[in-house]
Amino acid sequence: MSIKTFGAKLFARYIQRKINTWASKPEETQQKVFKELLSKAQNTQFGKDHHFRSISSMKEFAKRVPVRDYEELKPYVERMVAGEENVLWPGKPLYYAKTSGTTSGAKYIPLTKESMPTHIEAARNAILCYINDTGKADFVDGKMIFLQGSPELDEKNGVKVGRLSGISAHYVPGYLQKNRMPSWETNCIDDWETKVDAIVEETVKEDMSVISGIPSWVQMYFERLQAKTGKKVGEIFPNFNLFIYGGVNFEPYRAKFESLIGRKVDSIELFPASEGFFAYQDKQDVKGMLLLLNSGIFYEFIKADEFHSDNPERFTIGQIELNVNYVMIVSTSAGLWAYNLGDTIQFTSLKPYRVMVSGRIKHFTSAFGEHVIAKEVEQAMQEAVKKHAASISEFTVAPQTNPSGDQLPYHEWFIEFEKEPEDMNAFKVTLDKSLQEQNSYYKDLIDGKILQQLVITKIPSEGFQKYMKSIGKLGGQNKLPRLSNDRKIAEFLEKL
Repeated sequence: MSIKTFGAKLFARYIQRKINTWASKPEETQQKVFKELLSKAQNTQFGKDHHFRSISSMKEFAKRVPVRDYEELKPYVERMVAGEENVLWPGKPLYYAKTSGTTSGAKYIPLTKESMPTHIEAARNAILCYINDTGKADFVDGKMIFLQGSPELDEKNGVKVGRLSGISAHYVPGYLQKNRMPSWETNCIDDWETKVDAIVEETVKEDMSVISGIPSWVQMYFERLQAKTGKKVGEIFPNFNLFIYGGVNFEPYRAKFESLIGRKVDSIELFPASEGFFAYQDKQDVKGMLLLLNSGIFYEFIKADEFHSDNPERFTIGQIELNVNYVMIVSTSAGLWAYNLGDTIQFTSLKPYRVMVSGRIKHFTSAFGEHVIAKEVEQAMQEAVKKHAASISEFTVAPQTNPSGDQLPYHEWFIEFEKEPEDMNAFKVTLDKSLQEQNSYYKDLIDGKILQQLVITKIPSEGFQKYMKSIGKLGGQNKLPRLSNDRKIAEFLEKL
């Protein structure tokens, strides 16, 4: 055992004890975070506008501070980007994480001297929890690769601007710098396909032990490695035994990954975003990710099926229920207040509080009132792939409201198969049955002859990559929507 491995195990035990302390007192921890956030921001413009000084309870906060998404908070953010201080948080931010907006171009999410360390600490602690849980730490002596955005930063009125993953690259601790790949120069390549090829060249002869990134883009890296060498990834990297991912559900990709690697590897799921690092998988044998209650984030939750009502109730930790679909609302030490992330989550455990991401409040299919969410189609796909020994690269679902002839409307599943099932019709039946079992509204529409069973449209190899490239979102932290409520994506895929 190396000194680094021994030290990692000791540090992991220490960090686990600290986590257990706050996780065992969830409501007290959140109350403390809530008071600290209001106290620090009471003299900001936002704090004055919403009378933070006189807010004494979470209920009063909910009355004074309405839920906002980025577009509604944008007037404050624009003042900050223009150089004004003390708007949402004291002083100026350290960075703006620039992300792709869906309605009005780029979004600028502030990162402050208080919030930035929480991102780095959470990423570190996720790995330390894995070490403490499994006793495995030898990987710290091998090479680690993080598929991420460019670390090159721009500047706006004295504040650095870049993608969150690129900003985070500046915070890799010194003891990992020698192990970390790819090189700085390769990481700065903008074109994703060129970048992946360069990463392949750099890493193919290295001893990679940890690989991290969004599954769909790591899959592309694995495929390029295999094409270059003719070998399974597990043969190329015999000591590769840990995959770290976030952003999307890994289960639809798992079978393809195991095929590309040639064996199973452990994995750690993360729940990071530009707005905050919210949760990570702390146990290998327990469902869900530990919700980070002491990281400068105050959480509120609104039941997803009530979200669009006039005055939906806002719940806090201690009031939530298991297996209910909630929209997650956050107030943070970066100056986001009652901010709607757009993510929906479900709690899988209350002691401690663990969550799973169930989808996006804007990404659903409800052209007929069924409100199908990402978790449901992903579970259906997982069951079908397993039952019929199939493998997929990617998929998305869209409604077909105007089918030809006398057909009933239906859900159209666009699937890029790696390995097709022997009986495509049986595969389809399994998908549809699983969706009906999970979603009673969908079942009622099928039973009532409003909808016919789903239709599968096969997509050629790399078809989804072509779509993402066509909208300028190939690679990095960009994710394909699992569900649509229109046929914009479908129209592109139909032409392939």
